[in-house]
Amino acid sequence: MSVGCRKNHIIVPITVSLTLLLVGCNDSKASQCQRLIKTVNEGNSLLEINKGTQVATSLKLAKDLQAATKKIERLNLKDPKLKEYQTRFIKVFTTLSQNINKAGKALNTAKLAKASTFGTQQIQTSRSEIENALKAAEFAGKQSDVLAVQVNKYCSQAE
Repeated sequence: MSVGCRKNHIIVPITVSLTLLLVGCNDSKASQCQRLIKTVNEGNSLLEINKGTQVATSLKLAKDLQAATKKIERLNLKDPKLKEYQTRFIKVFTTLSQNINKAGKALNTAKLAKASTFGTQQIQTSRSEIENALKAAEFAGKQSDVLAVQVNKYCSQAE
């Protein structure tokens, strides 16, 4: 092996490493998009996994969605448009978390209601609370879908 070949074995890995380092440090629109989309998808997967579950799972889902919201909040996005989408997703996930929590608590109240006139009133009140919470959560879910389309469209545009 000649000395020229050995130089290439050293120079190529160093060049590749420096290139990767520079690209990794560059917080491009594409990398910010990827981080936002990945984090939002993690939160959305919580909803898919826990669809139609009972009280304890609903309350845990609400807490998990709060954690997903915090994760979205911590994204250090520089792109102004992505920051706007981030803020809107935070509102959506907060609404989902709060309303799933309300529905879970109301369902628990209904389950614990005694067979009495007061118990019947509790069940009716709980049913109304559950319906309202689920409507609000459904609306937030639709907002999330619209936002996802907007983010995907924005992120697919050239920088």
